[in-house]
Amino acid sequence: MVINEKSPALFEQIEEMVEWLGSFGKSKSNGVTRQLYSTEWRCAQKALEKRMNKIGLDVYFDDVGNLFGRLPGSRENTTTILTGSHIDTVIDGGKYDGAYGVIAGMIALQYLYETYGLPKKNIEVVSLCEEEGSRFPMTYWGSGSITGVRTIEDVQNLVDLQNISFIKAMQDSGFGQGKYRQPKRNDLDCFIELHIEQGEVLEREAMPIGVVSHIVGQKRYEITVIGESNHAGTTPMAWRKDAMYVASGLIQLLIQRAKETNSDLVATVGQLNLEPNIANVIPGKATFTVDIRHSDEDVIDQFSKNLFKEFQSIADRHTTDLKIKNWMDEKPTKMCEKLIEISELILTKDQIPYKKMASGAGHDSQMFSPFCATSLLFVPSHKGISHSPHEFTRTEDLEKGIRLLIKLLYELAY
Repeated sequence: MVINEKSPALFEQIEEMVEWLGSFGKSKSNGVTRQLYSTEWRCAQKALEKRMNKIGLDVYFDDVGNLFGRLPGSRENTTTILTGSHIDTVIDGGKYDGAYGVIAGMIALQYLYETYGLPKKNIEVVSLCEEEGSRFPMTYWGSGSITGVRTIEDVQNLVDLQNISFIKAMQDSGFGQGKYRQPKRNDLDCFIELHIEQGEVLEREAMPIGVVSHIVGQKRYEITVIGESNHAGTTPMAWRKDAMYVASGLIQLLIQRAKETNSDLVATVGQLNLEPNIANVIPGKATFTVDIRHSDEDVIDQFSKNLFKEFQSIADRHTTDLKIKNWMDEKPTKMCEKLIEISELILTKDQIPYKKMASGAGHDSQMFSPFCATSLLFVPSHKGISHSPHEFTRTEDLEKGIRLLIKLLYELAY
């Protein structure tokens, strides 16, 4: 398969579509806010529907708001190759995260259809309704609904910060009423997700493509240290049960042990709350989060086990109580070796350097991986910045990713 390696039209098409889709929910800081079932989200999905129709795809929604554009296969009762990503964003996020995968899928299907006609197998591009969990406390609603991991029962009692229920927001957007086909799919042959890295490894190593072997596992904890509130001026240092002092020691130990354990293991404290949080009162309670990630489940488990033994020892030494709550436990997810091999053969043949790597962030691919062959491919992110208006990837790199996707889809479907 030969693609014109110097196509100004493709370059310009990518730039135009990135800016076009980024205009839905564009913020004053040049970021994007496009939360699930919001007005901006609805406008973006409807605009994508029109654009998919215009390029000759068979277009349909499912009942949670996932949008599909299909190139039907010439073979009867064939399975479906699915590509795409999500269009929801965090508040004031970037215009590439998720959106790039949707744009890439549309461009790839248009190119294949115009150049080779209909494929043997069905190919679909999907604009997944939600991945981020930035409006409601629910992530991967789009891909989870397709795979059956998420159901309507999971969202019955969810509300956003304005106390709007998930169900009402969905129904106000025209979904969740039985008007469209049910989201659960049983016909998927594979899922291919093209995404910006959201890290700086590829840029630092001057690699235009990342072929993901694993998505890391994640454990998240809420750690609570309970001491004793008292007067900041009248309580001698030797008699204090300072929850903040103990918590700071635990946090320092966490970071130190993470650095010592494994170069690929990362640990983060992202939230810290004190009670009563008053300048002249010794904190009686300190609560902080711990996020631990690695591609090997055993490494995460052993690290956590050893760490919390030390945590307990420190808490006991200072006569404070310690509570540890594990509220997220996502296993590492392996990508399909066969799809990795095909991508590597294409890249090697085209003499394009690439890096086989793990993804430190979660993606819709981890929802699909247990149900069908799944591939996650990266292009570089400038300085690794993401979830920010400063998120940026050069069009040249976006184009390399789309050329790979076109060739991969051709191999699988034609």
